[in-house]
Amino acid sequence: MMDYTTYKVIGIMSGTSRDGIDMAYIEFQLKSKKWAYRFLEVDTFPYRSDWEEILGEADQYDAKKIKQLNRDYTAYLAQQINTFITQHQIRQIDAVCSHGHTIFHQPERRYTLQIGNLPILAERINQKVVCDFRTQDVLLGGQGAPLVPIGDRLLFSRYDCCINLGGFANISTETKLHRIAYDVCAVNTVLNRYAQKLGYSYDDKGQLARQGKINSELLKCLSALSFYRQVPPKSLGIEWVKAEVLPLIASFSVPEIDVLATYTHHIVQELARCLPTTPKAQALLTGGGAYNTFLIEQLQKATPCQIILPDSRLIDYKEALIFGLLGVLRLRNEPNVLHSVTGAPKDHCAGFIYAPPNF
Repeated sequence: MMDYTTYKVIGIMSGTSRDGIDMAYIEFQLKSKKWAYRFLEVDTFPYRSDWEEILGEADQYDAKKIKQLNRDYTAYLAQQINTFITQHQIRQIDAVCSHGHTIFHQPERRYTLQIGNLPILAERINQKVVCDFRTQDVLLGGQGAPLVPIGDRLLFSRYDCCINLGGFANISTETKLHRIAYDVCAVNTVLNRYAQKLGYSYDDKGQLARQGKINSELLKCLSALSFYRQVPPKSLGIEWVKAEVLPLIASFSVPEIDVLATYTHHIVQELARCLPTTPKAQALLTGGGAYNTFLIEQLQKATPCQIILPDSRLIDYKEALIFGLLGVLRLRNEPNVLHSVTGAPKDHCAGFIYAPPNF
């Protein structure tokens, strides 16, 4: 086990909504067996339109094209990391802890792929890298997701549950015996698509959905999707959205603005079913969906528990923060994946460590 109890790392996250690469330079401290954190610098590097398009269609690529994409994306990611380090004049880095970008997530086939996790990343940025946190869990028979709940336990245990609204919604909560967490439904992977059909990159503050009308039959059919009847552990990938959700919506002749209204209410319904039912309970809500004012208003109406929106740094960079923590735990050879969450046979320490030559 490493001796020091203070770590300065860069946590990096790229989500399925493809809006950019989030980076957070964080200081972690371990005091009296309790972890604390402090954001030092944060930044988001939006994807250029060509990268956004490539990442959106990459699940259709063959093996050869995926291999080349992985190399290209790793080089691109290295450029962004170097820019972040230079712009913020960062000098002390114990590790760069990167999630990569998910292209495939098929745990039922014991397969998941996050590009950008090649060993050459360490060489390109001349830093120790901890990355590829999902693969080991999937090979063990787990879902490989969600991985954030270990951070919820160690950093945000004062809340009754934690919700992240990104490309997908997921929830994390502690029971008397263990922490459970799972993906709830798709969020921005669907909402962004229909906002784009109307000429917007996303539905800013939910203003489009607010103008639409709910199609009750579509809402009913969405709620009947078989995933919602599965018990945790369970997780979602873009494959499910393309195979199940989008074809279902397309089977209805519903204007895009009404799709946005209907699907926003679908998200609210699925989240409300997962939340605590007491007024004293507090749910910490982060991720890009936290800025969807209409969605949050409807969610607060649908549940008696308190929806807590933290400051913008935590809303925007909580996942980058926690992948930084996963990297620190990996450096310490301590468990960073919870079997109660993923369904793997045991808690374990996941992630590959790469160092540049002569480091």
